[in-house]
Amino acid sequence: MDKTEPAHSDLQTQILTEINSIISDSEVNGKPLEVDPARGRLFELFVSAEAAGCVGDDADPDLSADGICQSLSSQWGLQEAAQASVANQTRLDQDQLGKMRNLWSVMRMWMEWTYAWERWAEFHKEPAASTKSDDGSSESN
Repeated sequence: MDKTEPAHSDLQTQILTEINSIISDSEVNGKPLEVDPARGRLFELFVSAEAAGCVGDDADPDLSADGICQSLSSQWGLQEAAQASVANQTRLDQDQLGKMRNLWSVMRMWMEWTYAWERWAEFHKEPAASTKSDDGSSESN
C-alpha cells in the first residue's frame, strides 16, 4: 500500500471538513461565501489541494471543484433530495436549496481562483527595461 494514501485521505477529510465549516459559518452569519473572510479561507484550501496534487484529472482523492461538490453533496444528501424532488414533482426545501446555491458559489469561486492561479506569472512579470535610442526616444527591450 502507498504511504501517501492515508495522508491524502486525511487531507481530503481536513479540506472537506473545513469547507463544510466555512459554508455553515456563512449560512449562520448570513454572509455570502464570495466575501472575505470566507473567500480567502476557501482560496487557501484550494491552494492546499492543488499543492498536494489532488486537483488533476485522475487525482485521488479528487479535490477539484467537481470532487469537492460531489463529496459535500453526498454528505448532505442533496442527490437523493433532488431525485425525490423530481420524482414527486415537488420543490426542494429551503435548506437543501440553500446548500445547492452554496455549492454553486464554491464552483464559481473555484473557477475564479483557477483563472488567477494559472495566470499569476503572466501578471507578475517584471516590466521590460527601457533604454534610450540614438535619437533620444525611449525603446522597450
